[in-house]
Amino acid sequence: MELNSVKETEVLVVGAGPCGLALACDLTRRGVRALVVEQAPTLFPGSRGKGIQPRTREVLDDLGVGDAVREHGGPAPVGMVWQDGRRQQEYDMFRRAAPTESEPYGEPWLMPQWRTQEILLARLRELGGDVAFSTALTGLDQDADGVTAQLATGPVRASFLVAADGGRSTVRRALGIAMAGEEVDPAPMLVADVRVAEDALDRLNWHATRGEEGFLTLCPLPGTADFQLAAQFREGEPDTSPEGVRALIAARTHLSARDVTEVRWSSDFRPRAALADRFREGRVFLAGDAAHVHSPAGGQGLNTSVQDAYNLGWKLGLVLRQGASPALLDSYEQERRPVAADMLGLSTRIHRGEQERGAAAQQLGLGYREGPLSVGRAGALHSGDRAPDGPTTGGRRLFDVFRGPHFTLLAVGTDAALPAFDGEQLRVHRTDACAAYGKGLFLVRPDGYIGWAGEDASGLARYLAPLGVPEVTRC
Repeated sequence: MELNSVKETEVLVVGAGPCGLALACDLTRRGVRALVVEQAPTLFPGSRGKGIQPRTREVLDDLGVGDAVREHGGPAPVGMVWQDGRRQQEYDMFRRAAPTESEPYGEPWLMPQWRTQEILLARLRELGGDVAFSTALTGLDQDADGVTAQLATGPVRASFLVAADGGRSTVRRALGIAMAGEEVDPAPMLVADVRVAEDALDRLNWHATRGEEGFLTLCPLPGTADFQLAAQFREGEPDTSPEGVRALIAARTHLSARDVTEVRWSSDFRPRAALADRFREGRVFLAGDAAHVHSPAGGQGLNTSVQDAYNLGWKLGLVLRQGASPALLDSYEQERRPVAADMLGLSTRIHRGEQERGAAAQQLGLGYREGPLSVGRAGALHSGDRAPDGPTTGGRRLFDVFRGPHFTLLAVGTDAALPAFDGEQLRVHRTDACAAYGKGLFLVRPDGYIGWAGEDASGLARYLAPLGVPEVTRC
C-alpha cells in the first residue's frame, strides 16, 4: 500500500542477517506486514557464526526450520592438536550431553552462517515475505505514531523499526545510542572459508595448531566441502587475500599452499565485547549485533541475536494485531539486555581461557525470572523459566503442543477449573503428569518461557488481559 508515494509497512527490519530474518519469519507468521531491507546485494557469504546452541535449535524448530537445520548441519567434531606436522592428541572443547525428555538437543550444532540465512530466507518466502536487497537506509525520523525511514529506493513509513544491521549499525548511530565495550584480545584475527585437497586433511577432526604467532584452527563445516579457518595474529596484520590465506596455512600447518584449492571468503577483525546503552529509542528497537557484539569464542553472538528476535517478535505481534498494551514492548529491553550482558561476559571469559564452554554456553538455563512479565510459580518451575519439553498423556511432545504463535495453558496433574479464552490466541492442554513441571498450571509464552504459574487459575485472566487475550464470557 502506498500513500502520497511513501510506502507503508507495519515493521521495517533493517538487516537480513540471522536476527533480521528470524524476526521477519516470526512477524510474518503472525500476520504482521514486515519489510526487510538489506544494503548488500546478497546474503552474507561467510561461515562466521557457525555454532547453533541447543536453545537456538529449539527456537528454529518453532519457526518451522528444524528439519532443514538438522539436514544441513552436524555435531561439532572433536578437536585434534597438531605440532610439527604430527597429530598430538584429541580434545573436546564442548559440553556434550545426550538428549533428554526435557532437553531434546544436547550439544552444539555446526552450520555455516550463510546456510542458516538461506534456510531462514526460504522460510520467510514460504510464509509470503521477502528481502529487498541493495536497499540501504540513509536516514530516519520518528514521531508518536511511527517511523519514516529514508531508503535508497525511497521513503518508507512503518509503525516500528528494528535495527538488525550489525555491529556498525547505521540505525544505532543515527539514534545516537552509545555502545560501551572493551577489547577482548589485542591480537587481530582472520577468518576464512577454504577448500583443501581431499588427501591433504581429513574432515573427522577440528584441527588446531598453536605457536608463537598465535593459534590456527581448521574446522570442517557440515553439509559443505569447506573448512572454516580461524587464525590469531600476535604480530603483524592479517592478509585476507587468497594468496595471503594460502601462505598463512602453509606457514603454520603441514599443508602446502597448493593443498588449499580454493579460498571462498575471508575477513579480519579484532575480538571485542560491547553492549548498547539501551535497546530502544521510541519506536525503534536494536537487536542482534546492533545491540551487543561478542567475541566468537563460545558461539554466543548469533544465538543471542536470534533469541532477541524471538523475544521481540511475539510482543510486536500482540501490540499490532491483538490490541495488547504498548507497555508490553518495554519488556523487550528489560528482559534481553541483562541476558546479552551475561552472554558477553561468558564469551569474553571463554576467549581468555578463564571458563570452559559448559552448560551456560548452551543457553538452556537462560530465563526471565526477574523480568516484568514473570508472575508466580508452581510445581518444579518458576515463572520466567524456559518451558521444558516432555511427553504428555495424549502421546504428543510438549514442544509440538507449544509450536506456533499462540500462548499455551498447560495443566499438569490438576483438574482445576479454567477460564475460557480465544482458542486461537491461547490453547489449553491437560496432561496427567510431567516430571519436569510437577503439578500446577503453567502459561507458556509464545517464545517458550513460562509467563505465569499457579496452583489454580486465580489471577490468570488479569495477567492475560493487557496482552490482548481477554477472557471469553460464557453464555
